[in-house]
Amino acid sequence: MGVAGDMLSAALLGLEKDPDAAVAELNALGIPGVVYSLERTARCGIAALRVAVSVNGEVEGCAHHHHHAHHHHGHHEHRSLADILGIVGSIGLPERVKEDVSEVYRMIAAAEGRAHACTVDEIHFHELGAMDAVADICAVCWLMHRLSPGEVVSSPLNLGGGTVKCAHGVLAVPAPATAFLVEGVPAFADASAACELTTPTGAALIRRFASRFGAMSEMRISSVGHGAGSRDMEGRANILRCFLGEAGGCRADEVAEFVCNIDDMTGEDMSFACDRIFEAGALDVAMVPAMMKKGRPGTVLVVLSALAKRDAVADAIFRHTTTIGFRERVCSRRVLERREESLSLDGGLTLRRKTVAAPCGERSKVEHDDLAAFALARGISIAEARDGAFLHIFSVH
Repeated sequence: MGVAGDMLSAALLGLEKDPDAAVAELNALGIPGVVYSLERTARCGIAALRVAVSVNGEVEGCAHHHHHAHHHHGHHEHRSLADILGIVGSIGLPERVKEDVSEVYRMIAAAEGRAHACTVDEIHFHELGAMDAVADICAVCWLMHRLSPGEVVSSPLNLGGGTVKCAHGVLAVPAPATAFLVEGVPAFADASAACELTTPTGAALIRRFASRFGAMSEMRISSVGHGAGSRDMEGRANILRCFLGEAGGCRADEVAEFVCNIDDMTGEDMSFACDRIFEAGALDVAMVPAMMKKGRPGTVLVVLSALAKRDAVADAIFRHTTTIGFRERVCSRRVLERREESLSLDGGLTLRRKTVAAPCGERSKVEHDDLAAFALARGISIAEARDGAFLHIFSVH
């Protein structure tokens, strides 16, 4: 049933052992004029939580935040992006949370600017709508910081269908700002809903935190949160669910694979290009030596990318290699679950260790750059460093 900021904050609160205590902490953050309240409700008979936000005693209600973005007309009840970021900076949030909140609001403002063909500095938000969005975004970012999940996976976004009425008239769903925010994100239309299901705030939050999209991976579920939407829709449980748990076994997902043949670049230039493609978000980049036409030595470049990053990765391939085209396909894959940890050793050294859960048991590997630093610090060979590192690791544990 899509995603909105209040639905997501309510679902995350459902993962808390004491949601009421968490709401009390949210109110203690001191967001100007904002008061959170937690309601127990139901949608189609399914129990769920709902977060209500009042701004200076006034409740925003069901209106969506993109209804309140305007070109600046000088009205005192409008706030600019700079105003919003100033407010965020004054709230008693951890710095990481402030960064998340600010980036989500920048995403929304950029999308609104594209929708209205103006710069983000020219976008102003209705005061009530702006603070309501700030409240939702702060709550979600703060709760995500408390949960600190190793990975966030989202189902494809249900955008809804039909039309939505806003200050600019009747628009098709998704509204322009939402459409820009879901670029590169798996999404689908649900004409049977005949209303907007994913709001700009909800889309921006998912983009900020989700590392990938698809079906739920194998996991040992520890808690489930149900966040109710503002509408009570007949025959449809307007609920967003969040599952928290530990990954187990392997997971299945889909990736984009790009393949091209290159015979007019030096090895050094290819290495530079691979680094840039990684920076664009590629999951893996491989160079396979090959013999091209007319006996020329060349390289088959193979790149894997998450579907949400495929456009940025494709742009990087064109920008940094001489290829004039590549083969592209979506592949299914199975990936062992893994975790990464940092281990502190004597002398201020740190080793990063990756561990995967293989069917035959866990296996670990120390990051090579850290192992090399360990060898140089001890004046020993890489083989001796590997043996010594594992001895240190075992002594740490």
